[in-house]
Amino acid sequence: MTKRHCSLVAPISGQIVSLEGVPDPVFAEKMTGDGLAITAESEEVLAPCDGVISLFFDFKHAFAITTPEGIQILVHIGLDTVVMEGMGITALCKSGERVKAGTPVLHLDIDLLRRRKINLISPLLIVNYDKVEDMRLPKKKRVKAGDTVLEYAV
Repeated sequence: MTKRHCSLVAPISGQIVSLEGVPDPVFAEKMTGDGLAITAESEEVLAPCDGVISLFFDFKHAFAITTPEGIQILVHIGLDTVVMEGMGITALCKSGERVKAGTPVLHLDIDLLRRRKINLISPLLIVNYDKVEDMRLPKKKRVKAGDTVLEYAV
């Protein structure tokens, strides 16, 4: 069977942080998946890949997209955004909606989140990473929303 090469685009612009550098053990110890994190600097949060929004957390701080290959990608905005109870985050899509990589999914009120001292380190994870091979993380330190940030094979 031939491997299919896939990539994820950055859902937001900002500084890339390794998962080990995320000050939350759930992410740092890869309990919810493998990937990277980006310190959010942009207001628009994009779909990192083509697929269906398979999960939208109640407070809109995180969503998952399931790719056509069955890979589940999780985008989690900030580390403690759940305390905002959805304030400062506007959903532009809904659960069950089919999206393309680069589709705007959320709009952030970055100024409000910063004023509330929300840690904007935002993990981008492959939840079922046991199903992927050859995952390659970027060498660059900063990324612009929509740029390729992670490549893998299924």
